[in-house]
Amino acid sequence: MALKLVLNFISAMYSLKDYNYYLPPALIAQQPIVQRDRSNLLSMDRQTGELSHHRFNEIGDFLQPGDVLVINNTAVIPARLEGRKETGGKVEVLIADYNGGLESIRQSGEFVCQCLISASKRPVAGARLYFEEDLTAEVLDSDKASYTLRFSTGDKFEEVLDRIGKVPLPPYIKRNSGAVASQDDRNSYQTVYASHKGAIAAPTAGLHFTRKLLEQLAATGVKIAPLTLHVGVGTFLPVRTDDIRQHSMHSEPFTISHDAAATINSARAGGKRVIAVGTTCVRTLEYAADARGGVAAGSGSCDLFIYPGYVFKAIDAMITNFHLPQSTLLMLVSAFAGRQKILDAYQTAIDRKYRFYSYGDAMLIM
Repeated sequence: MALKLVLNFISAMYSLKDYNYYLPPALIAQQPIVQRDRSNLLSMDRQTGELSHHRFNEIGDFLQPGDVLVINNTAVIPARLEGRKETGGKVEVLIADYNGGLESIRQSGEFVCQCLISASKRPVAGARLYFEEDLTAEVLDSDKASYTLRFSTGDKFEEVLDRIGKVPLPPYIKRNSGAVASQDDRNSYQTVYASHKGAIAAPTAGLHFTRKLLEQLAATGVKIAPLTLHVGVGTFLPVRTDDIRQHSMHSEPFTISHDAAATINSARAGGKRVIAVGTTCVRTLEYAADARGGVAAGSGSCDLFIYPGYVFKAIDAMITNFHLPQSTLLMLVSAFAGRQKILDAYQTAIDRKYRFYSYGDAMLIM
């Protein structure tokens, strides 16, 4: 009997269906609230599962002098391009590796990078795509998931993209559909501390912070340590394996400065807490940490997939949003606090009409 219970527990940890829950569509936030830091904040004790309800601007009540908030200062680029094929058919391109394209410019003078393409028929190698302002792209090659495109323009590619590109919002956020008015997503789908271009999705836990709130926290002795992880296409890809352990994460480029690493390591040595703002910070810190939780400065590519059973080394708490069913992000928070406690907390949030996903409310797991 005991062995059967253990096997059932392990199955629940690794079965995709056990990370499902029902969310009423009306609770999917379609637009940000007017004041970023007035969103709801659900606080959870990761040991007991005890919950309490607050506003996000009360986050300082949970922090102490010397604690370190680790933020991701990546900036979302207008990575979505709408155009047409040579046949006249519509095509949509999502630039998946902006920084790789910039490196290509430095080496060859041409912007060449991996992209995702949506079209009625898959374009083949040699096909040309046409966009506004005389921007064109040639398909160099492709695999099952992505394409390599070479862009051509009479102006600097980065400047053209900034003028004609659109913010790559998640598919559950609807725009110009008649039901939801268009928003200024270039500003609202960007953290106030975004400074390094390269992401195709925002580190959404950071959307709740205002400059004033960050200044208030710093004035109380809370330290702010920025790192950079450029959120990539993995954000949009669902888990398609019944056993979640068989899922592979896409790698994403990151950088941790010497100053940030020193701030984090000093706090840990002094018995202070490291609070990751968002799952991107969690993954980056855990990827860069040694067995004792010491974080190494440097740059690299993070493909760490965190799911229940993972032993955390670098973080003591996290601020996060409410995540999609069966997503790797839900698995990460379940690894930190326990799958059932997380699902119970989500049900409480649903019952109290919290707003979910990218423009939704926040959760603090201490």
